[in-house]
Amino acid sequence: MTQDEWAERIKQSTVEAGTYRPFFDDVIMTLAGILEKRDQTQADFKKSGGHAAVKHTNKSGATNLEQNPLLRMVNDLNRDALAYWRDLGLTPAGLKRINEDAMKKPKENALVKALRELG
Repeated sequence: MTQDEWAERIKQSTVEAGTYRPFFDDVIMTLAGILEKRDQTQADFKKSGGHAAVKHTNKSGATNLEQNPLLRMVNDLNRDALAYWRDLGLTPAGLKRINEDAMKKPKENALVKALRELG
């Protein structure tokens, strides 16, 4: 997805969660940019064979296995994105922090409860 497509999707998610505020637009665009880069890096990782470990030869000529740099970048971008998702209230913990009431079950009306017990 492009940055603009991600931004629209994120904005819609914040609207549905009830956490959208117009002043979040810059944060939404930043998150959208991170996700676009993550998608591109993930595609590059798959094109390269999708191996988690790759051989690397250092300056002295020794060859060792190391984590694929593309996989490391995908993981780093996912970690960065998660912080933004949380700040926008798009994770359970983030939503709870932004709006405690959104996570609570609504209290039952005392009159409704009394009438149900009578019936």
